[in-house]
Amino acid sequence: MAGEPSKFRSLSGPSRAAERVLLSALTLVGALWALEAHQLFAHALFKEQYLGLFLALALGAVFLGVKSHGRSPAHRVPWYDWLLCLGGLAVGGYVVVMYPTIAYRLAVLTPDKVWLGALAILLVLEATRRLVGWVMVALGAAFILYAKFAYLLPGPFSAKGSTWERIAVYLYLDTNGLFGLPLAVTASIVVAFIFFGQALYAVGGDKFLTDLALVAMGRYRGGPAKVAVVASSLFGTVSGSAVSNVVVDGAITIPMMKRTGYAPHMAAAIEAVASTGGQIMPPVMGVAAFLIAEYLAIPYGEVALAAVIPALLYYLALFVQVDLEAAKGHLSGLPRGQLPQFRRVMARGWSFLIPLLVLVYTLMIALWQAGKAGMAAVIATLLVGAFQREERLTLAKLLTAIEETGRVLLDIAVITAVAGFVIGVLQLSGLGFKFSLLLVGAAGGNALLLLALTAIVCIVLGMGMPTAVIYVMLAVLVGPALVQLGIAPLGAHLFLFYFGMLSMITPPVCLATYAAASIGRADFMKTGWAGMRLGIVAYVVPFFFAYHPALLLKGSPTEIILGAVTAALGVILLGIACAGFLFRPLGWTKRGLAALAGLLLFPPPSAGLWLAANIVGLALGIVLVLWERNGARLSPARETP
Repeated sequence: MAGEPSKFRSLSGPSRAAERVLLSALTLVGALWALEAHQLFAHALFKEQYLGLFLALALGAVFLGVKSHGRSPAHRVPWYDWLLCLGGLAVGGYVVVMYPTIAYRLAVLTPDKVWLGALAILLVLEATRRLVGWVMVALGAAFILYAKFAYLLPGPFSAKGSTWERIAVYLYLDTNGLFGLPLAVTASIVVAFIFFGQALYAVGGDKFLTDLALVAMGRYRGGPAKVAVVASSLFGTVSGSAVSNVVVDGAITIPMMKRTGYAPHMAAAIEAVASTGGQIMPPVMGVAAFLIAEYLAIPYGEVALAAVIPALLYYLALFVQVDLEAAKGHLSGLPRGQLPQFRRVMARGWSFLIPLLVLVYTLMIALWQAGKAGMAAVIATLLVGAFQREERLTLAKLLTAIEETGRVLLDIAVITAVAGFVIGVLQLSGLGFKFSLLLVGAAGGNALLLLALTAIVCIVLGMGMPTAVIYVMLAVLVGPALVQLGIAPLGAHLFLFYFGMLSMITPPVCLATYAAASIGRADFMKTGWAGMRLGIVAYVVPFFFAYHPALLLKGSPTEIILGAVTAALGVILLGIACAGFLFRPLGWTKRGLAALAGLLLFPPPSAGLWLAANIVGLALGIVLVLWERNGARLSPARETP
């Protein structure tokens, strides 16, 4: 789940023991911090000291366990990686030991700060290259070079350049740099939720979720595809990672869909879109959702609640299209003999619902800190696992879950470290403020045009970059401009999150689609275009919730209910248009009418103009559905599925 298996070494002996200690310590230290155990210490602990320890463990584990290139030794650690490991421990350890002293003298550029700062930047970029690839390294390097040579650029992008010494120390030690918000969110919140997912897998919770999806949807037409949709949304509640969802769930669902008649590219696209939706599916969303809560200084539970209706609309559109694709191809469900029995599934796994209920209660009702709520769910999962019969939690399983949590954290740790560099440069150079003014000027003060420009920028920047990094950049660069033009802060930031997420399924560079196409042995570009069609709602809904807070559960109960109902009807009609089928195949004219009716139903009926649009859309949709139903009945050449 942390990346391609070929990147990681298979060690033994002392090097394996060292790797295991670093990975396990990374998880345990993060878990203790999320539980606020540091408050029991007699002496106050700076958050930066903890982040220094977290970074030290992460960098040390990367250089021991991840190969530097394809021909690097797979079963031993070369001497230079031992040195890099020690370097990672040193740059983090320096902050752990010295931060109480240097916190009050950050502006003083001493040689130790300069050299360790330069080393920290190089080590983070090298770790990023090994785990994520050159795109992220190029992004980080480009911003660092901008901090130095900004005075060479023309017009609004010009700024006073800083010295190399100032850049190194600022990015290393300032709270807007390496140890800023992105790494802090990973080290204090995300660690708990990844641990929750790994604990659930360790005690068989993943099998329960899959069986539950099979029971619910397996017997209906296109059953395996509907199982993929339901299972991936359930996995998304405990994972929040699109590629991980594809790898874990797609290995089961994609072959199952192909066996029942789905084309390989369609099976892969369904899984990619379903898994990508896990990032926006409460209660556990992607890393960027936690960043939104920190940026806006609101409880994470408020962000998760706001995301409920858009997430359900996303999966409704996918479900409608999956059903119509099955009807179009006369695809049946799975035989009853291949389906698990509901009573047996619930008798064996009902207890796995307890950790999910604990998580929902602590996040949404009790409003605990997100990291603490995640650890409450971990503890509940471990207690449930201790009483399981078939998948009882053992010490070996627990140790494996702790180690695997650390391994999954490595990717996120280095990504958010580079995101810290980006934010640091934006603050150091003042580019964030200038870029915001430039965008507002380019849009001519038109919020809709600015949203469209932002959506394009999100998708272009997202080619090869994780959602969290795209969000971090645009939250600083574009977020203030959107708020300045009257869009509610939460709506603006969720807009950035959604379009950053869409890079996972938008060709030509889309990691979730690539992973699914590899599993399904399907044509990549065909899979990508099919995925865009299936995920159509995610390209449309953000424009509406940016203007209409009712879709984010902001407003009176009447406004929220009416907004959700009309949007759901719009999603169904838009799904019909994309699938090109209702009771019989639809021509392009009827598909266009269905799409128009759906779009007219999207805006909540909050004012006269929008209410009129809803009425026209509803009337057009009803006429189209009745027309097609009667036409299918009267057509002797067409057997209605």
